[in-house]
Formats: sequence, structure tokens, C-alpha cells
Amino acid sequence: MNIAQAYRDEATLPKRKRSPRRTQDYVTIALFLLPAVVLFLVFIIYPIASSVYYSTFNWNGIGPAVKFVGLDNFKQILTDQVFIKAAGNAVLIVALSLVAQLPLALALAIMVGRDLPGRAFFRTIFFMPYVLSEVIAAIIWLSLFSPDPDRGLINALLTLIPGVQAQNFLGDVNVVMPVVFVVLTWKYFGLHMLLDMAGLQNIPKEVEEAAMIDGASRWQTVRYVTIPLLRSTLLTSVYLSVLGSLTQFNLIWIMTRGGPVNASEVMATYMYRYAFTRFQLGYGSAVALVMLVICLVFSVAYLRLSRRPDPLSGI
Repeated sequence: MNIAQAYRDEATLPKRKRSPRRTQDYVTIALFLLPAVVLFLVFIIYPIASSVYYSTFNWNGIGPAVKFVGLDNFKQILTDQVFIKAAGNAVLIVALSLVAQLPLALALAIMVGRDLPGRAFFRTIFFMPYVLSEVIAAIIWLSLFSPDPDRGLINALLTLIPGVQAQNFLGDVNVVMPVVFVVLTWKYFGLHMLLDMAGLQNIPKEVEEAAMIDGASRWQTVRYVTIPLLRSTLLTSVYLSVLGSLTQFNLIWIMTRGGPVNASEVMATYMYRYAFTRFQLGYGSAVALVMLVICLVFSVAYLRLSRRPDPLSGI
């Protein structure tokens, strides 16, 4: 008796003879899922439900929440110029990541992944910043950007140039956001490069070789063959980059604390400032819910876009 015949015989059995086996299977599945479900409810669903509840109160986190304000917290968020500035900075980081960080990661992945001599060494160097924790990375760059030339390497090098004085990079409202983005790019482009390299390994070399045989240049091959076949990988990089930019906190808080004069404020630092330094936890919960809604809207849009057929599936 083969396996197919065994399945057909089992399917023809009366339900009363199969039900104990199926019940046991369902109980086993439920027991395996129970720890994950409990953790999900405790650490995801319950905090979200609590935030929804406390966002309707003017609550300082001490004692019960009794001062009900309804939707006033959300109205204040949408009219607060500091929050609008923070949201604008988050959008700026997203835009710069999409037009600078991800293309840089893709270019390096194409070079390091295949043709560059010593590519194993460069892979390690480029990926190393991502291994460092955000706190350590922020402290390192905070020291490098120190306005004191005796303590900051960057200003020490600048002062060696005749006529150039030390700059307070993190204290200049016009410079702080580009400086923060440089640090974010240094920290995270290695992750996107690794994802792109993994995607490149799934592309058959014969496809690119066929394009070059047909007369396509190296750039045309990358543009019309390689990049379309990396669609799913690039979409994953975009998804991680956008969500990471919208929720970025550690690097910016340690380096600038949202300053100077809210010039580097983002939504996460804005939420933390109100919730845990000013003890306005009701308002901070409302900010957290606004961030959640923004991330959910983007996630839904991403899922709808990612459902389109992948060109690689036809190879």
C-alpha cells in the first residue's frame, strides 16, 4: 500500500473513528501555540489597548487616570508645531534613506558581491557598523563630532586646514539633520547591502550573461535585468528602511536629544520627551498611537504592493 492509498483509506473512515486523533492533534497544536499567543497578548495587544485607554486621559502615570479629555490629546498633537517638525524630520530621513542609503547599499552589493577583488574583506568592513549597538555607535560619533578639537577627531582634522575653525556640528540647526543622517547611513547601510547580496545570489548568472551577449552594456544589464529581478529584495529593504526611519530613537536621543531647538526632533524622541521626562503619559500614549497608525498604513500599502508578481518567479 502506498502513501496515497493510505490517505484515501483514512479519508473514507467514519468521522467517529478519526475524531479522537484529530482532537489530540488540535490540543497539541494549541499547546505549542499557547506560549506565543500569551506573549503576543501580554507584550503587544495589552500595551496597545492600554495606550488607547490612557490616550483619552490627562494622566501623569501616578495613580489612576481620572481626568478624561477625550480626543483633546490628538487635537493637540496635530496642531503642535514641534510634532509637525518631528514628523517632517522623520519624513526627511525616510526620503534620504530611499534616495541615498538604499542605492548606495545596492551599488556596494553589486561591486562587493561579485567582481571586486578582496570582496570578503570589504563585506566584513561594511557590515561591521550594523553589528554595533545603537548606543555604542551614538557614543562613538558623539565623540567624533565634539566641537573641541582636542577631543573630537573630525574637528581636529578640520583645524589642520588653514583658515578653517572647529564646527559645532550637532549644535547647528542647519547642519544637525544631515549629520544625523550620515550616522544613520553608516550604521544601517551594511544591513541593506547584505540583503541585496543575498538577492543577487538568487539571480542566475546565465540571465545577465544572455543580456550582455545580446549587446547590453554592464549598466544596461544592471538596470534592465538585475534590478527588476531584485524587486522582492528591494521591497524588503524599503520596508525595513521606512519603518526604521519612522521609529528611530536611540541614535538621535543620545547624540542630540532632539535639539538644538527641536531641529533634530523625530516622533519617537517627541513621544519619549512627553511620556518619560515630562510625565504626560496620556499625551505620550496618544503620540505612540499616531506613530502606530502611520506605520500600519505604510505596512498595508507595502503588503498590497508586494502582492504583485515577482519577475524572478518566472525564471
